[in-house]
Amino acid sequence: MSEPIAALATAPGMGGVAVIRLSGDTVYAIADQLTRLSTPPSQRKAGTFAYASLYDAKGDILDDAILLFFRAPKSYTGEDTIELHVHGGKIVPQRVLERLWELGARPALPGEFTKRAFLNGRMDLTQAEAVADIIAARSPRAERAARANLQGRLGEALTPLYEDTLAHSVQVEHLLDFDEGELPDDFFYEAAERLKNLAERAQALLDTWHESRLMREGALVVIAGKPNAGKSTLLNLLLGYERAIVSGEAGTTRDSIEETFLLDGVPIRLTDTAGLRDAPGAVEREGVARAKALLEQADAVLYLTTGEADDLPPAGAIVIYTKADLTAPPPGARAISAQAQPDAARTLVCDALRAALQLSGNETAHATLANERQFALLSTANKALLEAIAAFSQGDIGYVPAAQQLRAAAEALGDILGRTYADDLLDRVFSTFCVGK
Repeated sequence: MSEPIAALATAPGMGGVAVIRLSGDTVYAIADQLTRLSTPPSQRKAGTFAYASLYDAKGDILDDAILLFFRAPKSYTGEDTIELHVHGGKIVPQRVLERLWELGARPALPGEFTKRAFLNGRMDLTQAEAVADIIAARSPRAERAARANLQGRLGEALTPLYEDTLAHSVQVEHLLDFDEGELPDDFFYEAAERLKNLAERAQALLDTWHESRLMREGALVVIAGKPNAGKSTLLNLLLGYERAIVSGEAGTTRDSIEETFLLDGVPIRLTDTAGLRDAPGAVEREGVARAKALLEQADAVLYLTTGEADDLPPAGAIVIYTKADLTAPPPGARAISAQAQPDAARTLVCDALRAALQLSGNETAHATLANERQFALLSTANKALLEAIAAFSQGDIGYVPAAQQLRAAAEALGDILGRTYADDLLDRVFSTFCVGK
């Protein structure tokens, strides 16, 4: 892992400046050959920078650049690192990279810089994953949550849970060598009580997953109803601009229209669908079929009705009566008037969505689970803790099963943090990163 690697750390394409990251054992020797500074890079102190021309193998200038110098272990990767700030675009960065490869560096793999940071102890695995989450954030709230984990919030919550679980596991396995009569009378009760505290702490973190997942992946909200129920009007109202055509002619919307808006920092994939009816034409029938398929996938459904007796909303839908300015709504429906009172209508619908999606609105930067891997492992640990508690409640006969479950819980928690890992796990985690991170 110490061989020199190089990659573009900024997005490829047109731009004023491109940043190339170079990291590994011999990067300063490479930089000495790349430049002709009177004080070569290998003699420069960490935390300094230099303006230099970069040369190809023939001695021709590739570009003029700013070089930033970092020394191990105080760098992003924990290795000797140099950042080269060159002119942007397609040609110059590629020519500089090719020269670095000629001088002994190799192209970095996806996520390899962050992988080295993890392996060199610069961050735990939750922090490493947070790097990718910051890049992929779809809202300011998601970025703040990812940054909190990058700063160690999730690790700070999981590390004592892991260490306490491991300590209990070691203690219980040590006591396996004792005869049953040598254990204190209240041992099993007290052991179960201590594990209940661990399980409660694990559950508190698991409870962050629902909103965290929506914040990162978004929620699919489908607007459905019969033709002319006001679906396109509501879509436009929630988006704040005229996205869909609004017409009194039935069947105007024949295909699904999807746009995104933010609700408490959660990206809402708002989808306007074709009116649900026995459509006369093949195109509209296909639109109705797609609408019904989306209803099956939705995280929440806004079902608009004008109050007809045969207008039956799907189970679990948020029923909205759109003729509040004309008559009283049917039982169980929320009444709005998008035309006469748009602000009140938008507030009512957004409040209904918050309740249906179980959004807390809490934007405080705190520890949250960030991905399916973390959720699955913590669920495994929590289940093992609960089974250990149940085993201890059986007294002597549950001692060995409890020890096995405690070990499983500690291993799962260690996997989340990267305290224990296999190469294939790291390959899966870091293969999702972009090159240069």
